[in-house]
Amino acid sequence: MVKNSTLKGVFLVGLGVSCYGMLATFVKMAYQEGYTTAEVSGSQFALGLIALLILNFFKRKNPRTEKVPFSKYQKRQLIIAGTSIGFTSIFYYLAVKYVPVSVAIVLLMQTVWMGVVIEMFLEKKLPSIQKILSVILTLTGTVLATNLFHDNLVMEWEGFFWGLLAAASYSANMYACNRVAIEIPSSQRSLFMLIGGAIIVLLFMLITQNTPFHFSIFLKWGLILSLFGTIIPPLLLNIGFPLTGIGLGSIVSALELPVSVMMAYFLLGEKVLFGQWMGIFIIIAAIVFMNIRLKK
Repeated sequence: MVKNSTLKGVFLVGLGVSCYGMLATFVKMAYQEGYTTAEVSGSQFALGLIALLILNFFKRKNPRTEKVPFSKYQKRQLIIAGTSIGFTSIFYYLAVKYVPVSVAIVLLMQTVWMGVVIEMFLEKKLPSIQKILSVILTLTGTVLATNLFHDNLVMEWEGFFWGLLAAASYSANMYACNRVAIEIPSSQRSLFMLIGGAIIVLLFMLITQNTPFHFSIFLKWGLILSLFGTIIPPLLLNIGFPLTGIGLGSIVSALELPVSVMMAYFLLGEKVLFGQWMGIFIIIAAIVFMNIRLKK
């Protein structure tokens, strides 16, 4: 029975992160049709927020739903923590404008070593040898996967800048998800965190959108982006992670990397060299190594 529930958790987490892995390719395709970053992120968050509001409305109306006390302080905490979701989406989608999807997802995966650094400062203790080796593996894989030493490499450094900022805000988001108001039901937590993200996206839209907003984005790409970015994955991960545990769940989450690269390969025709594939697998190995329990 335990084994079956673990397999179910692995399937749900794998499906959830695979949805995330598809996002960058869809964003790139929306860019090719002339839509802006503000339009892409705005439509995604608007439709995602509406869906979560409807979900929470029906949950409140359900008499079998357990009512958990929810203070204004906790709501404020979640909204502030949720701003990291907005920053992650904006920075990641900006990175996709300048670099291939295969490079953007590798930059986002720098959360592996950034998470270790955050943990070191917050807990005021040095990381274990296992984590240090994982960081070294991640950085080695990044050099290969981004093809940094290729003679004919033409890369816009704005993409690297936005990609690393996306990784930093994603690391903050993961920390918040594991620390802020964790006693609150996942649907309510997701709603208030998404409100925080939506505020950042709205401000970004007001500052950067200097042309008329194309509302056709809602029908063409908004629904797809909200489904694969703000609706389906959080629900699957919230169900799947308790079944797998953090360690196994984190290992399965590495599936996001090859899914993203393969989507870009098949739908966008992005070329991925053998050395880049080697780098991607080294990063996956680093994630696995960081999360396995080594026998003493």
